[in-house]
Amino acid sequence: MLVDAFGRVATDLRVSVTDRCNLRCTYCMPPEGLDWIPGDELLSAAELVRVVRLAVDQGVQEVRFTGGEPLVRPDLEEIIAGVAALPDPPSLSLTTNGIGLTTRAQPLKDAGLTRINVSLDTLIAERFRTLTRRDRITDVFAGIAAAQQAGLAPVKINTVLMRGINDDEVLSLVEWALQGGLALRFIEQMPLDAHKAWSRTEMVVAEEILAQLEAAYTLQPSGSPRGSEPAETWDVLAADGSVRGTVGVIGSVTRPFCSSCDRVRLTSDGQLRNCLFSQGETDLRGPLRSGATDEEVVAFMQQCLAAKRAGHGIDDPTFLQPPRPMSAIGG
Repeated sequence: MLVDAFGRVATDLRVSVTDRCNLRCTYCMPPEGLDWIPGDELLSAAELVRVVRLAVDQGVQEVRFTGGEPLVRPDLEEIIAGVAALPDPPSLSLTTNGIGLTTRAQPLKDAGLTRINVSLDTLIAERFRTLTRRDRITDVFAGIAAAQQAGLAPVKINTVLMRGINDDEVLSLVEWALQGGLALRFIEQMPLDAHKAWSRTEMVVAEEILAQLEAAYTLQPSGSPRGSEPAETWDVLAADGSVRGTVGVIGSVTRPFCSSCDRVRLTSDGQLRNCLFSQGETDLRGPLRSGATDEEVVAFMQQCLAAKRAGHGIDDPTFLQPPRPMSAIGG
């Protein structure tokens, strides 16, 4: 098993396949983008599949592919198919901005993908252009529809709320998601931006989000136990008591779930991270390319997990944002 010093077992592997993105979200990166990782430093499809195979051998049960924007990687279907072909394949999901799904949702499903998360912070076209510096909201809506048609269910929508920017859309987003059969998750903005502009005082916190939801809807805790899931979820009830759908809040900053965390992250250039906010990484690319045996690579993975801290430490006065931004770490 991949287990840390506090007894937490890693069963969820987040695999970043690229640090590149076709959007330039204001809270993530500058207009010109970032210094992308050179192509020869990215793990190949075969190398990614090998690491996932070893992680599955050590008890990983779910793999989520992330970026950057994973759909900009042309061999994504090959990677997914390689993992799906493992003797005991994990559950395979994907986090994307949705651009490109219109042509790739069905091939991804055919390759073995089972579920998808789409990041969308606004329903207003002009606001989307301002936030992402791209005029692509219709492509995102079309991608969501394509994912639903392909059977990548449930389609989850991830929304980061920002004070004075899109926090007035809470209820319109919920209603849109409920009517469209989508599972909406509001996420507290985390200190992972490339320009280090995150501010706790400007963050829309989980308590505020939940207060808005409770004022407008009748909620009841979702029936399934939360376990190690990052989202607290509620069923939204209709007037007759029937369930219209679900809504969730991921309070990574103010309502952390570190004590039950079961995640480990692999960056696109082959660095293993035991926490999203970790200051250190364990190099797997070097051993992979220098002829390390499976046993030796697993040993590096186990060493990485053994060093995992009890929590992310955002409330600690000594907290520092990780050297890499979210786009380079993977969501």
